Amino acid sequence: MSPAPAARPPFGCLGPGSSSADALRQRWLSRPVTPASLPTQAGGGGGGGGGGGGGGGGGGGGGGGGGGGGGGGGGGGGGGGGGGGGGGGGGLLCRSNVQEQTRRQVAVLNATAQELFSLYLKCQGEPFSSESDKLCNPAGIFFPAFRVNRTSERKEVMVAMYKLFAFLNASLGNITRDQEELNPMAKELLERLHNTTKTTRGLISNLTCLLCKNYNIFQVDVRYGDSSKGKSAFKKKQQGCQVLRKYVQVIGQAARVLLPHLSPS
Repeated sequence: MSPAPAARPPFGCLGPGSSSADALRQRWLSRPVTPASLPTQAGGGGGGGGGGGGGGGGGGGGGGGGGGGGGGGGGGGGGGGGGGGGGGGGGLLCRSNVQEQTRRQVAVLNATAQELFSLYLKCQGEPFSSESDKLCNPAGIFFPAFRVNRTSERKEVMVAMYKLFAFLNASLGNITRDQEELNPMAKELLERLHNTTKTTRGLISNLTCLLCKNYNIFQVDVRYGDSSKGKSAFKKKQQGCQVLRKYVQVIGQAARVLLPHLSPS
């Protein structure tokens, strides 16, 4: 697969008093998402937003303007990725409760990951329901490495989190698009996918804000997984269950690592 193109960042480190900060974020988060429009930078060049089927319910808003639902299908771009980004100085206007909101979003994702995976398996039918250990083994797929721990520097943790959730956001777009095609009547599954996407988008927006405001990080290179477009129905189902299985494994670790770094001092 060819590398995902570098995207123009939706907003940068806009200084206090900049009236365009919220407008830029809302414009980015409400646009239809394609692999080419996924952000590859955070901070001055950094992106919030990202892939995924839009839709209702769940999740929190983004750091300075909320992570909206919206956007159809989207998702996936090719492997590789990352790109340069410019960025002005100054501190991005973050909401006063951005850390608490980020903690809640991670906690929600951690609490609902296993339920989402179980429901996904149920809706795919056989042989996925009975052979999930074999078919959903994520060993053969790309997933961002997550090598930070509780003793890692906070900045390192935030960057790792951004890479993880930017990848997840794009993958959720892939999965949602495929399930809308393959299981259009699976309303509960589609709703959960939409809600998880919405929460993830809000989390990316908050992480972008924290990286920019606290560390003046203007670029984060993100690699995205393969798109499932053009694959057989079976392969689409399998790729989805592999990603969600790995997500269940990683989100618990991410929550354990991140939450202490966001605890009130």
